[in-house]
Amino acid sequence: MFCNQCEQTAQGTGCTKIGVCGKTNEVAGLQDLLTYALQGLALVAVEGRKVGVVDQAINRFTAEATFACLTNVDFDPPRFQNWINSTVQLREELKKKVAAAGGKVDFAAAAASFAPAADISGLIAQGEQLDFINSLDPNPDLRSLKQITVYGLRGLAAYADHAAILGQEDDTVYAFIHQALADLTRTDLGLETLVGMALKCGEVNLKAMELLDAGNTGTYGHPIPTPVPLGQKKGKAILVSGHDLKDLDMLLKQTEGKGINIYTHGEMLPTHAYPELKKYPHFFGHYGTAWQNQQKELPNFPGAILFTTNCIQKPHDSYKANVFTTGLVGWPDVAHVGADKDFTPVINRALALPGFAEDVDKGTVLTGFARNTVLGVADKVIDAVKSKAIRHFFLVGGCDGAKPGRNYYTELVEQIPADCMVLTLACGKFRFFDKQLGDIGGIPRLLDVGQCNDAYSAIQIAVALAGAFNCGVNDLPLSLVLSWYEQKAVVILLTLFSLGIKDIRLGPSLPAFITPNVLNVLVENFAVKPIAATPAEDLQAILG
Repeated sequence: MFCNQCEQTAQGTGCTKIGVCGKTNEVAGLQDLLTYALQGLALVAVEGRKVGVVDQAINRFTAEATFACLTNVDFDPPRFQNWINSTVQLREELKKKVAAAGGKVDFAAAAASFAPAADISGLIAQGEQLDFINSLDPNPDLRSLKQITVYGLRGLAAYADHAAILGQEDDTVYAFIHQALADLTRTDLGLETLVGMALKCGEVNLKAMELLDAGNTGTYGHPIPTPVPLGQKKGKAILVSGHDLKDLDMLLKQTEGKGINIYTHGEMLPTHAYPELKKYPHFFGHYGTAWQNQQKELPNFPGAILFTTNCIQKPHDSYKANVFTTGLVGWPDVAHVGADKDFTPVINRALALPGFAEDVDKGTVLTGFARNTVLGVADKVIDAVKSKAIRHFFLVGGCDGAKPGRNYYTELVEQIPADCMVLTLACGKFRFFDKQLGDIGGIPRLLDVGQCNDAYSAIQIAVALAGAFNCGVNDLPLSLVLSWYEQKAVVILLTLFSLGIKDIRLGPSLPAFITPNVLNVLVENFAVKPIAATPAEDLQAILG
């Protein structure tokens, strides 16, 4: 195997024996083979659109299957066997429809005629032989740019899938995913074209995030500032991790009146701020911190645990029997709740476990400062900037992880001066989410915008402030200091680049899949830079 798609990749170069995330050599090969198979399907889908053949089921399938290859989603080989076989079956069925409409169905790219092996061991062998990453392009810089797009597509597909679950779709998103997957089979694309493809991925992702925002807020209301208990309540308990609001909503409905309290974990913390979710009296509080700490935290949770989207780690035997997955998440020998979303097994397991023996107060944290809330006090914010009560804004957000160096973000927030605001989102906030930073003119200094899925909110806040001050986003007293781990962060970064946002500080390390020459392009065009050795150095550079 070779995998370098996440920030924690071994030795900063690539995992070659087993993924730091827990991905096995077998699963890595199957994911590569699935991506390759999807390229073949995409080639046909692109030609289909030219003759008016657009299959919505294939659109959804492509997004789901691409999302399944994102870090910390699916680790179950039989599920990938099904994905691969289904991809080829859909490709051949689509070929017939496209041919009947007069479209092209003969392709030079081998992905369009790929035939999967009959069993998992054969598929794994095919994946290993494929050597997918190296096969993208013999030129390391062009290969690097193609990797950026592959990983960006996985993030884009995730957001598109989240949005589609809530009824929000746009064919331009699916069309781009297919076009990009198809174009990645070409070897005649130069550096400029591939840079443009990566930026286009970011541009399309803005649309996907807009759709997701519309789905979340249209269904569950705009988040409002909400204190979330960090302690526990006596009684039976279910812990929900991941990102999916609809899964949480369905679980809350199915647990009404059953004496079970629902807790969030990781990226689900911001869900407490949505009016249509917080209305449930048994939706109690938040347990634990970021995804990478689950193997330490979950053994002590006395209830059932449900993973809804990416974030799962290998469950230890001490709590594996309490773990359930749903949606695209999978782990071998872990119970899975299917498309019917009947959470009865989760509920029964929670009722069988002891739950919390007593109430424990561990204080609260505030969440719910999405765009609607922040822009609702924009006049106060603007006045505070003009009066110099607010000197600078810092957006300190992104993915958390276990690799050393992430204490930088804790120290940074602690050292940011008292006349500066801190906006945050995604699980990177768990490095400092419980810090008491006080307020400026009644506005909390630490504003939790939401999940990584809520990056659209942060962008809209920045754009609105720029409009209020009649300047560009790059001219605002705003600095972006981001942490990254997986491919949602990659595509958000591409989105920021597509908007022309510059001077982003990125850490704790730069992506292993970016070559020095490609990095130079990013530096020259967007002034992207690694975080400094210490927060003090960056604060001095930013604030003077």
